[in-house]
Amino acid sequence: MDLLKDDLAGYRFSPALLGIHCAISYSDALRTGMGCEDVSSDDHRNAPRDLKQRLADRKFEKTQGAVRFERLLSKKNRVEYDPVTVRENEVEDIVIQAMRFADWAEETGKALKIEGW
Repeated sequence: MDLLKDDLAGYRFSPALLGIHCAISYSDALRTGMGCEDVSSDDHRNAPRDLKQRLADRKFEKTQGAVRFERLLSKKNRVEYDPVTVRENEVEDIVIQAMRFADWAEETGKALKIEGW
């Protein structure tokens, strides 16, 4: 995603889809680090709720990333299966939001002392 962000128009919807999938991977890593045992077969529509609950269980107050993740995930099917309807400015916004989520996930993993962070 980082490599493609310099030419969003040229790569069309690919950076947006990569951004969403990166967010899913970050969420899976955080949730696994907080005790979720099986994210591989997880229905990702439930991932934001699970992430929020795990953060709440740890009394972690900076939950804006989980909300951002939920918004990103809500765009996944359209970007993946109906990309012609995704406008260039939406691609740019998705990439920005995915990068912000990645930053939040990095900070959160460190703050919660999740192994590997």
